[in-house]
Amino acid sequence: MGRDDFYLTAEQREMRDLVRAIARDRIAPLAAHVDEAEAYPDESLKLLGDQALMGLYIPEAYGGTDMGTLAFCLAVEEIAWACASSATIYLVQYAGGWPIVAVGNEAQKRRYLPRLASGEITAAFSLSEPGAGSDAASISTRAVRKGDCYVLNGIKLWVTNGSKASVITLFATVDKGRGKGGVTAFLVEPTFPGFAVGKLERKLGIRGSPTAALHLSDCEVPVENRLGEEGEGYKIALRVLDGSRPAVGAEAVGIGQAALDAAVGYAKERQQFGQPIGAFQGVQFMLADMAIAVHGARLLVHHAAALVDRGGVATALESSMAKCFAADTAMKVATDAVQIFGGYGYTREYPVERFMRDAKITQIYEGTNQIQRVVIARELVRAAGR
Repeated sequence: MGRDDFYLTAEQREMRDLVRAIARDRIAPLAAHVDEAEAYPDESLKLLGDQALMGLYIPEAYGGTDMGTLAFCLAVEEIAWACASSATIYLVQYAGGWPIVAVGNEAQKRRYLPRLASGEITAAFSLSEPGAGSDAASISTRAVRKGDCYVLNGIKLWVTNGSKASVITLFATVDKGRGKGGVTAFLVEPTFPGFAVGKLERKLGIRGSPTAALHLSDCEVPVENRLGEEGEGYKIALRVLDGSRPAVGAEAVGIGQAALDAAVGYAKERQQFGQPIGAFQGVQFMLADMAIAVHGARLLVHHAAALVDRGGVATALESSMAKCFAADTAMKVATDAVQIFGGYGYTREYPVERFMRDAKITQIYEGTNQIQRVVIARELVRAAGR
């Protein structure tokens, strides 16, 4: 029984153990190839879909298991331990699909959720643009109502899984002059007229997870594919991020745990000066600090996810703390793992250099860690004023 088992339900433990077995036995052996070849991990995703693991956040009425955010984070961590590229695609299912669960109408839920839950299709989430990254309220992609459809024009950037998704939760503005009050959410399918996938990014890490630009040129989106009302998109986006940031934190925890496990294993085996390097106090203290940070990050992630599951309205503080601390931890722990491996750690013979490259993105996407600190400080000041 693991140290965190006492606060997990039997169902959560059973699901986590299932994902762990699949991830370590079936997904991990594919990870180096996925990274090296920048190959889409179809096989890994199919394995997860076959075990009904793609719909953990989706209600049972629409084919999911409705296990919630904490269960989803447990799964993300185990997948990320094995392959961060697969974990990234898996967690963007939540970012792209959860808005449909939260604010979609019945027709939208029935159209998309069962296929997302079965793994038949994947989702994506598209907020960023060339001129709107951290400043999400300044998006300039236009949506103009024309009869029974909206016509969208603009370019979206950094869309994880954008070249593979069958439905994209995409944000545009119906009136740029209204700032965040004009932002509106749409469910966009790649078959809609005027939609095109643009440049695929060549990335430092998570190389098996495609990151694409999307071009909308008089793209026709039916009115029934508007998600929520006009002007509600910014609130929807923030709500999604509060729920998905713990999942990014879970990905970071998985990468950090993989790096720690590799470092401990190597420190026991690598001999220098007639003894394992793990016998030297300098290395021991590094390992101890790595373990403390990973465990602390995991607890922050689980706490934030549990708050989301309890329906907490104000989870921005906890979600941002979890994502920020976990991402910084993953980067530090993976870098220290490379150091413990020495020269070998800098080569592709061992996976720790991949862990370090994969860890970096967790400090950047889903809101940079600088933005997380802005959110954390804002929430602290706001709470102090009550």
